[in-house]
Amino acid sequence: MAVTSTVPVLPNFLMCQCRDPGDLATVVSSETERSSVATARRTAFAKEAGSNGSPGTSTSNSTIGTPLQRVRTASDRKRSQESPRFPRLTRAARIGFYCGTMKHCNDSQDASRRVREAVDDVYRAESRRVLATLIRLVGDFDLAEDAMQEAFAAALQQWPRDGVPANPRAWLVSAGRFKAIDTIRKRARFNDALPDIAERLDAEAVAASNWDDNAVEDDRLRLIFTCCHPALSSEAQVALTLREVCGLTTEEIAHAFLTSHTTLAQRIVRAKSKIRDAKIPYVVPERTDLPDRLKNVLHVTYLVFNEGYFASSGTALTRHDLSSEAIRLGRLIAELQPDPEANGLLALMLLHESRRPARTTSSGDVILLDDQDRSLWNQAMITEGTSLVQRSLADGGFGIYTLQAAIAAVHAEAAAPSATDWGRIVRIYDLLSTADRSPVVELNRAVAVAMRDGPAAGLALIEGIISRGDLTDYSLLHSAHADLCRRLGRSMEARASYQRARDLASQEPERRFLDLRLRELAI
Repeated sequence: MAVTSTVPVLPNFLMCQCRDPGDLATVVSSETERSSVATARRTAFAKEAGSNGSPGTSTSNSTIGTPLQRVRTASDRKRSQESPRFPRLTRAARIGFYCGTMKHCNDSQDASRRVREAVDDVYRAESRRVLATLIRLVGDFDLAEDAMQEAFAAALQQWPRDGVPANPRAWLVSAGRFKAIDTIRKRARFNDALPDIAERLDAEAVAASNWDDNAVEDDRLRLIFTCCHPALSSEAQVALTLREVCGLTTEEIAHAFLTSHTTLAQRIVRAKSKIRDAKIPYVVPERTDLPDRLKNVLHVTYLVFNEGYFASSGTALTRHDLSSEAIRLGRLIAELQPDPEANGLLALMLLHESRRPARTTSSGDVILLDDQDRSLWNQAMITEGTSLVQRSLADGGFGIYTLQAAIAAVHAEAAAPSATDWGRIVRIYDLLSTADRSPVVELNRAVAVAMRDGPAAGLALIEGIISRGDLTDYSLLHSAHADLCRRLGRSMEARASYQRARDLASQEPERRFLDLRLRELAI
């Protein structure tokens, strides 16, 4: 990306979402409450830290004027006037001076670039950990986000001069805490309770030597469980988790779910307000409450993955960014909270995602499971997912995600469609139907029965679902019914069901597939 000479060069983590160097609001600011690029610039270019080098502390005259246009003080002008003028240099001296200066500039630019890259790397690796700890310390999402961004801005100023600290995460948390204290004290004029909060933060022992990895991981768990609190709506849980835990911008989340940035931002604002007003605790649930709360966290992760694996609408069958974020979140949950179902969900996502390269043509059209080129399946994901399934089944205490993963593992083990063990799949669906009595599970079991016992057996089960009035607006029910009718030669019923599925489909690749089936039946 080209950077104009009037704007300081920023690290990639600040520029990744920007159309031009001035458009920083989507990354640097607390985006739901920032209304101008100028405000974002002031956040990104925070006041320079004090001469003692401690992060976040500042002197009264550390920055004068705006970040992009310094105003010279009277003392500056006086020093300029008192400075002696250099004598005119010879041409050779000027060339020598120029070459030496350019070498020094190049060395300085290389050093600055290395520091920017270091800050970029630290942001990718540690920003969510830093944010989780700051939320615990300051007790407010927006204040913590602002403090974190100001801490990274301070790092851009101080690290080129002082070097990258031995513990960047601790440095950033300390810097963010100082920034939060400064902000709270400035706001204290309007809120009598804020001085007490500032004093508590100031007195709290947060020495870097006392921040072990276990404490940081506890903060990450707190953040996950808070974002997925049952007091929030399902949509708010998903949006807040993607924003705060995964670090996606509101623009990215809005794009993924095909909603407007404003709608998504308001959803996040309402969720944060609910957490604050309802005094939802920023804690890991007690052991007695943990199973239900973990179930909610896994459900949110599952919703995110489902939207990425089979998009609810739009021009693409899949949304790789969402499925990748869900897998990353699943890994984090399985790492922080070892549990058979957490491992089962991670296995399920890996096994499904392993088939993604083979699920569509180069033009985005659907390729059914039996027609997929299995050499394109990701064997590393299959190996990891299968291992996780086996571990979850051996540990006991598994549930619906592990059972679904076990079904996906049977498909992954088959070298060809004809080698699929449909009898085993039906038996696993029998167990799953006991744990999850949903009509969607019943539909999937009916398809497996059709593959094991023939289309007539499966069709009878699907028509039982239809007769009860379940899933009447679910396009995949009518598509499955149409396919079994087609295989039995019942063309008129097949056409009617394909048309009904086509009317309900909200995804372009699905509609193109159903149009193809309808044309085939018209011949």
